Amino acid sequence: MTLQLPLALRLRCPPRLDDFIVGQNQVVLTALSRALQVGGEPLIFLAGPAGSGRTHLLSGQCAAGEALGLSSAYLPLREHRTLAPAMLQGLETMDLVTVDDVNAVAGQDDWEHALFTLFNNCREAGTRLLFSADQGPAGLPLQLPDLRTRLAWGLTLSLQPLDDEGRRQLLQSLARRRALSLPDDVARYMLDRTPRHPRELVAIIDQLDRASMAHQRPLTVPFVRDQLGLMADHVAGNG
Repeated sequence: MTLQLPLALRLRCPPRLDDFIVGQNQVVLTALSRALQVGGEPLIFLAGPAGSGRTHLLSGQCAAGEALGLSSAYLPLREHRTLAPAMLQGLETMDLVTVDDVNAVAGQDDWEHALFTLFNNCREAGTRLLFSADQGPAGLPLQLPDLRTRLAWGLTLSLQPLDDEGRRQLLQSLARRRALSLPDDVARYMLDRTPRHPRELVAIIDQLDRASMAHQRPLTVPFVRDQLGLMADHVAGNG
């Protein structure tokens, strides 16, 4: 069982570890796999800029744990305004707790103390912990020194963003997950004309998926060119 807080991930194709475009991050994937095994690293902290795949990896780790029969919880702290620190109480009963975007609540006393308590309770209960932020524990603007110390107890790994080849692979992986075929020439055409941030690439593939279904058309350069034009017109019209 995976507990998604506050709601189940609103994704048509929830991310999995085997969907992750590895790039220069093989060490990270290996560490996450080992962490789910008996005797694996009980605490991992993933640091990387926006778009480096932190959310994908935390959600994917929950899915991988569930496949092994482990219970897990995913907490997206970027949505902390819709959450309450009290929601962290009792999560130590899970086998795996993943906390995304710790940087989003850095400096907020109630959240920092709640995370500190969660950390201690999970360590005592033997619950695996996986945290992420835009930088490592030492660089976070935390006000609670003991929380910073504890976050640094485990294995801290830095994520490397994708290069252009990795982005092409990402586009094609996103398309495959939607039962779409995205030829190399079309993927490269898109990368030359669309934003490079992975989150924006996901949104574009989602729109192309809907358009392809509506028109019963494959993803060719002419079709994608027309659809990107319509998307740009829509954005300009709402600007």
